[in-house]
Formats: sequence, C-alpha cells, structure tokens
Amino acid sequence: MKYIDEFRDKDLILSLSGKIRKAAKGSYTFMEVCGGHTSSIHRFGIPSLLPPGIKLISGPGCPVCVTSTDFIDRAIAYSKIKDVIIVTFGDLLRVPGSYSSLEKEKLTGADLRIVFSGLEALNIAGSNSEKTVVFLGIGFETTAPGTAVTIKKAKELGLKNFLLLSAHKIMPPVLEALARGGIKIDGFICPGHVATITGSGIFEFLPEKYNLGCVIAGFEPSDLLQSVLMLVRQANDKSPVVEIQYKRAVTAEGNRIAQDLLSEVFETCGAKWRGFGIIPESGLSLREKYAEFNAEVKIPVTLSSEIENQACICGDILRGLKMPEDCSLFRKICKPENPVGACMVSAEGACNSHFRYIQYE
Repeated sequence: MKYIDEFRDKDLILSLSGKIRKAAKGSYTFMEVCGGHTSSIHRFGIPSLLPPGIKLISGPGCPVCVTSTDFIDRAIAYSKIKDVIIVTFGDLLRVPGSYSSLEKEKLTGADLRIVFSGLEALNIAGSNSEKTVVFLGIGFETTAPGTAVTIKKAKELGLKNFLLLSAHKIMPPVLEALARGGIKIDGFICPGHVATITGSGIFEFLPEKYNLGCVIAGFEPSDLLQSVLMLVRQANDKSPVVEIQYKRAVTAEGNRIAQDLLSEVFETCGAKWRGFGIIPESGLSLREKYAEFNAEVKIPVTLSSEIENQACICGDILRGLKMPEDCSLFRKICKPENPVGACMVSAEGACNSHFRYIQYE
C-alpha cells in the first residue's frame, strides 16, 4: 500500500538500525510524547532494533491517560442528571473515576453514547431536542479543531441543548513542565499529528531554553528509527534543534485554518493533568462568545473529594519517572480487560502497549 509499505521495508529498517548502532557512542534516553508513537514503538518492536544504550520512555502523550480523575468524576455527575445524554469517544468510558466509571454508569442506566466525531454529537442533539447533550471533548491540538468546528456549527444551527465539557489540552506547557522539572532525557520524539496542526515552531523553546533536541516523527517503523538516529546525532554533536522527520505531513507553519479555528473558539486556561496537577495555560476553554455551550457554566455540578488509587503509578509513568513494569498491579490486577489506571485503558497508553506487545517470561 502506497505510503505504508515503503516505510515498513525490511531492508530500510535494518539499514536504519545499523546506522543507529554505528552512530551511538554511549547511553541515551529519549521520550516520546504521543500515544500513537507509544503504540507504534512497541507494536513494531523498535526497542529490539536499538543498541542497549538507547532507552525510549513514554511521556504525557496519550490524551485519555492524562485526563484527570476530576474530569471523569464531573462527567459522571452530569450522567446522573435527568434528561442528560453524555456523548463521548469510546476509550473514555473505561477510565476509572474516584468511585465509578462512565462504563459502570451506563450499565446502571445512564444515557451514554459513543461517537467518532463531534458532528455526530450534534446530530444526537438535533434528534433529542427535549434532552441536554453533553459532549466530552478530549485530546490535544490534533482533535481540538474538530471540536471548534462542532461548536461553530452548533451556534449556526441555534442548538440550545448542546454543551461541551472540555478536557482539551495543548502540548507546549506540559513539555515545559517536564523540562523545568529537570527530567533526565537527551531529547524528545515529538508528536507528528500535533505538529501537523501547529507547525514545528511550538517546540523551539526546548532547544533554546532547555538544551533538549526534538525530532517530529511519523508513525511507521522507519519513521521512528530515523527519528532516533537524528536525535542520536544531535546528542553526539551537542547541537539540539527542532527537526522535522515527518516531512510528508508536517511543515514549519502548520495548518493555519485549524489554528484560526482554535483561536476563535478557545482560549487557554489552567488544566489538571494526571500526574502533574494543574499546569497554567495548558487547557482549552470556550471563549465568552461561545459560553452558551460551556457545560460547566450552564450546568454547574458539585463534586465530592477526588480519590486516586494510591497503588496505581500511572502519574509517575506519564512523567517518565517509572515504567509500567515498576507497578505492583501491572499484569496481575491491572489488565486491559480490568484497567485500574488510565494508562491501561487506551490502546495508546504505555501500560496497555507494554501489556500487548512485550513478551514477559
């Protein structure tokens, strides 16, 4: 298949692996900050193609994983209100809250519906005018433009029964939180899908302020290996920069139309990230012009105290401090069919990827 098979060519992959082994001159640790990269790295066995001195660790790149318990608790509170329909993407259903999950609430009678786009949520609102539809918006700069289009369309249609509960986040503030916290890495494998929207410029502060190299990577095995090679060479030369490996999709300027949509509909706000707490200016909230669609403004709910499972180390994994194998619950109690933490729920989560693709003795 064009644009896939050529990036999975065995000879190309082995050639890149050989070049990495030849270029590597010590130990390196690189962090990927994209759930798609986490899944691809383990699905394609990328670590087995690298020399022992190169370590890849997962960061806060899975949108489901970084969504806070507080957000899940809030969504559950809305699901308990009479004549409210909760509309969401599938993975969010199984993320544990303090006392329950959306999946458990659905089993006890809550009206929860899975969609593949915000526009599907609008159709549900249009077909259920006597009820209030609350759409759970999650994801980074990749999915947020779709939500922006949805909100603009809702305003054009004059829908009065459609609301957004936003967990949308942007990538630069959390990367700065990692860098400012002194994370021990030699560079970032940066998210290709995010950069398709934002352009490469959003990562320039990392080499300039924190001396950390960045390569914006694609998702095929040759993409990831080439990106590792580029980071190794940056580290060897002590010349950190932002490079685009994923040139077939990413440009320096990004998608201006999508950027304008985000700017029109959303403004930045403080947001709670699993494992990090509240990071200033890292979330996206609806601007005053679109406040009529803000669920938290239109239907405030009161939550009881937030409770985290203290045995789950998902937060430490997202900060690059621990690996899934360090968790006492991993593969024993916490499994894809019984996720204790958010990192096991999504196919893009580190725990889920390690469980599915790494063979343990």
